[in-house]
Amino acid sequence: MISIVVPAFNEARGLPATLASIRRAAQAFDARGWRHELIVCDNNSTDGTAEIARAAGATVVFEPINQISRARNAGAAKASGDWLLFIDADSQPSPELFADVVDTIAAGRCLAGGATVTVESNELLARATVATWNVISRSARLAAGSFIFCEAHAFRTVGGFSLELYATEELELFKRLKRLARQLRRTIVILHEHPLMTSDRKARLYTKREMAAGLLKSAWTLGRAMRNRDDCYMWYDGRRE
Repeated sequence: MISIVVPAFNEARGLPATLASIRRAAQAFDARGWRHELIVCDNNSTDGTAEIARAAGATVVFEPINQISRARNAGAAKASGDWLLFIDADSQPSPELFADVVDTIAAGRCLAGGATVTVESNELLARATVATWNVISRSARLAAGSFIFCEAHAFRTVGGFSLELYATEELELFKRLKRLARQLRRTIVILHEHPLMTSDRKARLYTKREMAAGLLKSAWTLGRAMRNRDDCYMWYDGRRE
């Protein structure tokens, strides 16, 4: 049983395409005889996010405190699957990527993993940033928050996503998962043959100055800025397409 969890804050515009792509990709689970469920966590949206998710057949969970970690944890708390698969609401997985997840899980050694990502963008900076991240992701075995799969027991053993962080919570989670994987002699896998298609909207909706300022503040404070919601406004100010 695979539980697919989608955290969503004011995602009414893009959510239909994301959920449709997840449904298509989930045929890879059906082909293997694996059951799956789709859970959308409405993270206190003010648009039609919840209604769209219900119309698409998803189970909707409500999390009143606007924080990505809380939304993911709330979705996971509702999940009944043996494995959890977290997908961001502005991302579109392919059937081939889900098939890679199936093969990796079925091999029996993986504890958790992620995937490299790709964006359709004319912005050179966006493409360069994604390419750099993919190198870091594979070499350090760190998953992008847009696509994470994890054995449910392992996720609960390490305590889920940190509620102290408003961004980069996926990196902190994988540090704990890697420690657990070493103890259990399991592996962390970053899939790369079929990258996840994800939105470049931050590159389009925020100026280079805004993005640079956020990165510099995070570096200057040694990551402490990620514990302050106001400093993570690119995730929380509600700018969408």
